[in-house]
Amino acid sequence: MHPECELSIITINYNGLKDTCALIESIPFNDKMEVIVVDNASKNDEASEIERRFSQVKVIKSEKNLGFAGGNNLGIQTAQGKYLFIINNDTLFKDFNVQALIDRLESSSDIGIACPKIRFAWGTHPLQYAGYTPLSKVTVRNRAIGFGEEDQGQYEDAHPTPYAHGAAMLIKREAIEKVGLMPECYFLYYEELDWSMMFTRADYQIWYDPGCTIYHKESQATGQNSPLRTYYIIRNRLLLVRRNYVGINKWLAYSYLMAIVVPKDMLRYAIHGEWSLLSATSRGVCDFISNVQSSIIN
Repeated sequence: MHPECELSIITINYNGLKDTCALIESIPFNDKMEVIVVDNASKNDEASEIERRFSQVKVIKSEKNLGFAGGNNLGIQTAQGKYLFIINNDTLFKDFNVQALIDRLESSSDIGIACPKIRFAWGTHPLQYAGYTPLSKVTVRNRAIGFGEEDQGQYEDAHPTPYAHGAAMLIKREAIEKVGLMPECYFLYYEELDWSMMFTRADYQIWYDPGCTIYHKESQATGQNSPLRTYYIIRNRLLLVRRNYVGINKWLAYSYLMAIVVPKDMLRYAIHGEWSLLSATSRGVCDFISNVQSSIIN
């Protein structure tokens, strides 16, 4: 680790040159900071264009798409900072106050991750995240506190939260060295929830701190109702249960997902003629079942 590098900002680019450049332009560079862009095998050699536009940015070119976790892990393994800020490329800073998150991490040796307030980048910038509620032990669902609300200062108190938000999380390097890298078996969606559980099991706390705010354009890469998203959401909800639930809670969650959620979704897609989403759901379940004993999951 370079002794003068305090902060490493890591983001993934995948066919998102415009968003990635906008994010970089919103960061006020200084001598104690590095910005790392991991290009996840974008189609048009966007990595070279980022290097051309921003000579101060460290660009890592992956020969294949490693997914959200794999790409971030590549950046983590290259980073030299004491604090690692993993942030989506479709986010922006207005006031760059990452110091508030650093101060939160430094306030206790028990805190491993600090997340900023997240507001949507569009419209009146409603809230997206002010912490999370716990996941249900049966439905495997939770909610983001404040989601969709206008920001009227109602979430200005920092507090512990069960899970970090994958769009923006500042992490102590020493905590990652103890906990391990982000689990790559998910590829897309749910990996930050699983990683959060790994931090919790290692006795680290996760905090929401509104002293820093980022603005999120939200899921422009996959779409909100795409077959890709549908596939990974169902497969990875099952995978999260497999890896983190125990005893009767595991079997209740499996039963709920397989006997209620999957049939209901597939019936809805059939009624509306959304055959690609029906197929994606079926493939998600089948792939989970076929790999359930594999080393990827275990």
